[in-house]
Amino acid sequence: MEETIRVIKKVLLLGDPAVGKTSLIRKFVQDIYEDKYLETLGTKVTNKVLTFTSPDKKKRIELTMMIWDVMGQKNYRLIHESAFKGTAGAILVGDLTRTETLENLDNWISELFNIIGKIPVIFLGNKKDLIEMVSEKHKNLVYLSRSYQTKFYMTSAKTGENVEYAFKAIGQILVNTTC
Repeated sequence: MEETIRVIKKVLLLGDPAVGKTSLIRKFVQDIYEDKYLETLGTKVTNKVLTFTSPDKKKRIELTMMIWDVMGQKNYRLIHESAFKGTAGAILVGDLTRTETLENLDNWISELFNIIGKIPVIFLGNKKDLIEMVSEKHKNLVYLSRSYQTKFYMTSAKTGENVEYAFKAIGQILVNTTC
């Protein structure tokens, strides 16, 4: 029988207000989607356990992902500094229907790295289900992912498209850097 290693990692979801951070978490953890906007006040923590195989394929890794939903308002720097501590990885989320939220991802990652140093990150362009409103806006994600040598995903919290895949991707990165 293969050995099981249990790992707990803190993962932040960052981005401007109303980009779908809370909806992405709810879709991933509970497979629930609600159309109404739920403003996050402060932070909210949700857990989900994922199972991976170690890079050497000899161990089973149970990753408890502590997913921190951090309020998107930028004028709450003290809350951000406190929430960022102890973070192992981050998912930075922009709204594909609002270009400014994609452009602001660079500010979010700069703030994160300035506070805690460089950690693994991925980028999400959310609300892909509203594709008729999306034009060339995903180019910001391409640029950011190349600049930070990471991946980006186009997601929809509403349909679930690429949501689980994106969370598992950051989980795999964290497992690979741990084991």
